[in-house]
Amino acid sequence: MTPLRLVTQDEVDAFWRDGVVCLRGIIDPEYVRSMAAPLAAMLGTPELADLSAMGDALAASGKSVLRDGEGDTTKGRFVAGVDHWLTHSEFADFALRTCLPNVAAVVLGSRQVNLWEDSVLAKEPGTAERTAWHQDLPYFHVEGKNVCTMWCPLDKVTQESGAVKFVKSSHLWPDVYRPNFFVSTMSIPGSPGEDVPDIDAMAAEGSCEVLTFDTEPGDVTIHHARTIHGAGANTSERWRRAISLRYCGDDVVYHERPGTPLKAHHVNFVEGAPLHPDDCPAVQRS
Repeated sequence: MTPLRLVTQDEVDAFWRDGVVCLRGIIDPEYVRSMAAPLAAMLGTPELADLSAMGDALAASGKSVLRDGEGDTTKGRFVAGVDHWLTHSEFADFALRTCLPNVAAVVLGSRQVNLWEDSVLAKEPGTAERTAWHQDLPYFHVEGKNVCTMWCPLDKVTQESGAVKFVKSSHLWPDVYRPNFFVSTMSIPGSPGEDVPDIDAMAAEGSCEVLTFDTEPGDVTIHHARTIHGAGANTSERWRRAISLRYCGDDVVYHERPGTPLKAHHVNFVEGAPLHPDDCPAVQRS
């Protein structure tokens, strides 16, 4: 599958300057919408974690949970899962045989990319949970400059339905912050470094700038793995479903990050070694 258009140099420059760029109309929207069926088949199965239920558990233990509309008993669920490409051909095709890995390679300036993982992120209508500010890199056992996440919406996404927000140029900040539980600012025990700073307070005082994009199927946002990002609750009456793809470029090597588990299928993990294509399939740039 070829992209509907070429990535421009201005878009590549925006990615490296701002840490994120929105590529409008880059992939066939009908093909993207077709992924709603395999995603729907996973709802209610152990393949997707119920992050709303995890938020309930954290709240019951006295931890702070990021929610809007507290007390709404009809609220929707926030569910997520990773590595569906391993067991579902539709997700393997989406991650490896569309135009998306080639687009990632162009933006990263790499001769090839390796797939680190795919991820499903879905907020039902009325989902109260916000997504905490975080970087992706602390969850990945890699090191290198050329690591990105592509976010591919299956629905029209606006601020009302929980569009992703990005801290402009935060990929240039020196720190890799501790990973958190997504529905809480609480950092994962055992992870090193500093907690993610209070981005809302920083934005309010003007010490950082937040970017966001309303998107449609066919649009793709691509952000650097060090870019701090989060998302709001889905207060709309429509779904907010997306498939995220995480790609690594030429300079990336394995690097264990305490606090998050290694992937069971990464049997060729060697600290400091290039990513093995049996663990992380490689796609050559065309």
